[in-house]
Amino acid sequence: MSPPSRAQNLAAIAYGLPFVWVGIQHFVNPEPFFPIVPTYLGWPEFWVHITGWTEVGVGIGIMIPRTRRLCATLMIAQLLLLYLGNLHMWVNDVAFNGHRFGPLGHAVRLAVQLGLIGLAAWIRAVAPGRAPD
Repeated sequence: MSPPSRAQNLAAIAYGLPFVWVGIQHFVNPEPFFPIVPTYLGWPEFWVHITGWTEVGVGIGIMIPRTRRLCATLMIAQLLLLYLGNLHMWVNDVAFNGHRFGPLGHAVRLAVQLGLIGLAAWIRAVAPGRAPD
């Protein structure tokens, strides 16, 4: 497979940077994230810090051509797992940073999450390297 084009690299950077920024926010200002951790998981501080690390790591990894394919796959898994927090917010009407989304807002968040999964799949498909067996 040929090396990634400039456009592919820029797309991966534009995709990864917001995840790095949000991941850093899990450490800089973690309190708004605590309520969105599903109650059945317990230990919200633990989960907020773990997801902060994964968002930073996978966000950086998706920007690097050598690790892009793997990190795009991990990003898809991460987005599916993180949706548990969004679903918890929707079902239990949990506010994020004082804001409640309502049914339309949650539907938009679901659409955005699906779009992010689709973009990660596209980034994975065009990433350099051999497709896994």
